[in-house]
Amino acid sequence: MKRIVEIVPARPGWYARWQLTPDATRCYPVSLWALLEEADGTGREVVGMDCIGQWPGADDNETGGEFVRYLYQTPDSGAPEDADASPIGELRDDGPRLQPMTAP
Repeated sequence: MKRIVEIVPARPGWYARWQLTPDATRCYPVSLWALLEEADGTGREVVGMDCIGQWPGADDNETGGEFVRYLYQTPDSGAPEDADASPIGELRDDGPRLQPMTAP
């Protein structure tokens, strides 16, 4: 089993590319980088988690998607052509909402 040694936020411009079908890929922005190592302190690796919570080797990644690679594009050059077009952090209609508290 691996353990997390360190977590750092990813800088803008980093993407994780996933192969969805033989002819289709999709990129998602990388949210954070995690330094992992084996329980005995050997075998370190860096893994990026994308904005929808996927990372290479995770059991609950998008169905049928295989990790291809990480890529970097300078933020001023725009997103890759296969970047997910969904707004990040979009509010959803379902789920709990924070409510203002009133003083007693």
